[in-house]
Amino acid sequence: MKKLLFVFTAAFLMNFSLAENKSPTLKMALLKYSGGGDWYAVVDALQNMAEFCNRNLGTNFDKDYATVEVGSAELFNYPFVFMTGHGNIVFSDQEAENLRNYLSAGGFLFVDDDYGMDPFLRAAMKKVFPENDLVELPFEHPIYHQKYDFKNGLPKVHEHEDKPAQGYGIVLEGRVVCFYGYESNISDGWESQPVHNNPEDVRQASLQMGANIIQFAFEQ
Repeated sequence: MKKLLFVFTAAFLMNFSLAENKSPTLKMALLKYSGGGDWYAVVDALQNMAEFCNRNLGTNFDKDYATVEVGSAELFNYPFVFMTGHGNIVFSDQEAENLRNYLSAGGFLFVDDDYGMDPFLRAAMKKVFPENDLVELPFEHPIYHQKYDFKNGLPKVHEHEDKPAQGYGIVLEGRVVCFYGYESNISDGWESQPVHNNPEDVRQASLQMGANIIQFAFEQ
């Protein structure tokens, strides 16, 4: 399982020397799940995030993302997997096992609460890791202090229920394998400005925090 982590980390580090290479070395993936939730609730967020990281972190991500199902073996081809939506999430036993194996082997999952998914996400991840809880990460956690410094944790992008933005993680053997942004919805800020009409300073904070998450995922 550690081999997958080594391959992902090595590939990320290679990006810094291959940024001018026209052939991308890494690709992000959008997680497709069952249950009725709109897993596809993004427009161009991942494309913009890849471009931002390439420009500001020196990475070499493919600007087009893949779509991968939870139970697919293809999941292991993608070091950074993104998940969002507004509604229900259902993992079969096989899907939960596949995601558990992927994360245990070095993969990373970022979940962005797009309002309404919280109770379903928590139940689904409990099926993946029955013995591990989502724990809130303190503002001092390294994920908030990578290339960009967020002394107050996750930036707040969309107001859902007048609650503060919070970042949670599932930690395995000292490694954060899943980061869950609650009441923040930063991926809306990754979208092009006309999609949600967010102010430019909000969009930039969202993209910077996204870059931090990606940098942390590979370098922790």
